[in-house]
Amino acid sequence: MQTWKLSQQDKIELFVNRLDSVESVLPYEYTAFDFCTVDAEKRPSENLGQVLFGERIEPSPYKFSFKQKEECKHVCTKSYNTEKAEDKANLDFLKKGMLLNYQHHWIMDNMPVTWCYDVEDNQKFCNPGFPIGCYVTEAGRPKDACVVNSDFNDKDTFYIFNHVDITIYYHVVETESAVARLVAAKMEPKSYKQAKPDTPDCTGPPMSLSNKFKGEISIPYTYSVQFLEERNIRWASRWDYILESMPHTNIQWFSIMNSLVIVLFLSGMVAMIMLRTLHKDIARYNQMDSVEDAQEEFGWKLVHGDVFRPPRKGMLLSVFLGSGTQIFIMTFVTLFFACLGFLSPANRGALMTCAVVLWVLLGTPAGYVAARFYKSFGGEKWKTNVLLTAFLCPGVVFADFFLMNLILWGEGSSAAMPFGTLVAILALWFCISVPLTFIGAYFGFKKASIEHPVRTNQIPRQIPEQSFYTKPLPGIVMGGILPFGCIFIQLFFILNSIWSHQMYYMFGFLFLVFIILVITCSEATILLCYFHLCAEDYHWQWRSFLTSGFTAAYFLVYAVHYFFSKLQITGLASTILYFGYTMIMALIFFLFTGTIGFFACFWFVTKIYSVVKVD
Repeated sequence: MQTWKLSQQDKIELFVNRLDSVESVLPYEYTAFDFCTVDAEKRPSENLGQVLFGERIEPSPYKFSFKQKEECKHVCTKSYNTEKAEDKANLDFLKKGMLLNYQHHWIMDNMPVTWCYDVEDNQKFCNPGFPIGCYVTEAGRPKDACVVNSDFNDKDTFYIFNHVDITIYYHVVETESAVARLVAAKMEPKSYKQAKPDTPDCTGPPMSLSNKFKGEISIPYTYSVQFLEERNIRWASRWDYILESMPHTNIQWFSIMNSLVIVLFLSGMVAMIMLRTLHKDIARYNQMDSVEDAQEEFGWKLVHGDVFRPPRKGMLLSVFLGSGTQIFIMTFVTLFFACLGFLSPANRGALMTCAVVLWVLLGTPAGYVAARFYKSFGGEKWKTNVLLTAFLCPGVVFADFFLMNLILWGEGSSAAMPFGTLVAILALWFCISVPLTFIGAYFGFKKASIEHPVRTNQIPRQIPEQSFYTKPLPGIVMGGILPFGCIFIQLFFILNSIWSHQMYYMFGFLFLVFIILVITCSEATILLCYFHLCAEDYHWQWRSFLTSGFTAAYFLVYAVHYFFSKLQITGLASTILYFGYTMIMALIFFLFTGTIGFFACFWFVTKIYSVVKVD
């Protein structure tokens, strides 16, 4: 937080962040384009979350003095000669940036410098970025920001926003009369050709650049700045004007109501089964005293001697459960902190940093859960189990991430992680997460095996022919629909914040949806589990994991639909990156939902078999 003394001409710094585009997944550093730069100054240090998201904040040559108005101040002039290879490459890159609508992101006192303009219904939209320039097509159709000015009308021509009008709003602190704080910084991009580039006057036609241009050209960069006192905005609520202009809070309420209806419907079904059917079953089973009655056992009691039989591929299931537990606790704690306001958009990169650090520190529960269940499944190869828990799921995510990083690096994008950060992440994984997983597994194996309420028979029981609905696949496919129905609206906003660079700040809603998702996954899985046990099919372990885990398959389908219907991403690299990162998200989501389903079903099965009398 900066404060300025009213009497002095305090310096105000403007920082520039990476440039990004809705039409490309590749962000670029400010210095990748040939803009005005400042000689070596100390750059602010980024945290882990910012580096992972490709943010690169650098000092800029735009320097202001408090309350000192500037008109058409010259920053620098960039000259190009298309016959020189380097100049031509720089100019082509600038054109590419305008064609793909790359946006500047400027920061002043940790606030984005916004460009506010009117959209439909007299609403104001405040964009935390502004474009480099825009393009008018060969057919004479203005693209993106070219619609703002009727002078942008030459065909097959680029227009560069080389002038900015900045307005800085400040608020005088009541208690300390001589101090002011910045509450908003707004700007408007303009384009001027400037008759005399070195002594600009900011009048005349726009700065145009024909697509087929050859020869020499100079682009002067200028700015104007003015200061206005704003008495109504408090410093604490200075982000509100940006967030209020973001659309669709009412859709959120609609989505929450939609999710709650699903939850009530499911809870009603589960309650009916639990209270009526199960209560009847248990009463009837426990009244069977005579031997003749016992011969005629039916329903879920029949499989009591097999229900805790270890599943096939128990090793893999236990490893998935360990990783899923780790992800579940990480998500819960991160969202809880975000709800309390610790991870707001003002703390850049805090959300990602928090998630990564938590994940690293939660190796112990992962090792413990995996070891406990592996032991209860009768597994002997405990070393393999520990190693797989520590390396399998994180390894797959890291391998995918590393491949994506190679593509980003090849494209020269700022989102490519520096080698040092990659080493740091590997160090966190190998030196902290892995030893913690080993410690968790040690305690998991030391503890006595999980006590089951009923004994397992020596000879496995034969499973009768199943109807279509109780076969594994239809149940698994149906099980994922309801949890997905609860989250898909929220998912739209999350994908928007990742790919369309919109700010995400509705963590209260997200936490609510998270709780609803957990309840829905649990209830859908318990319901299907009960039907399968009644059909005398006792293979519930993998099925419960896959039933709620199948939500991730719907998530993948939705991500593909979102890519084709909502995004204008072009280029092979961007497409590969989109699907590469989506795969990581889907895997994490699969482990997360699958684990919820398994634990719900495990609790349910243990509960019902512990209250029924078994000879």
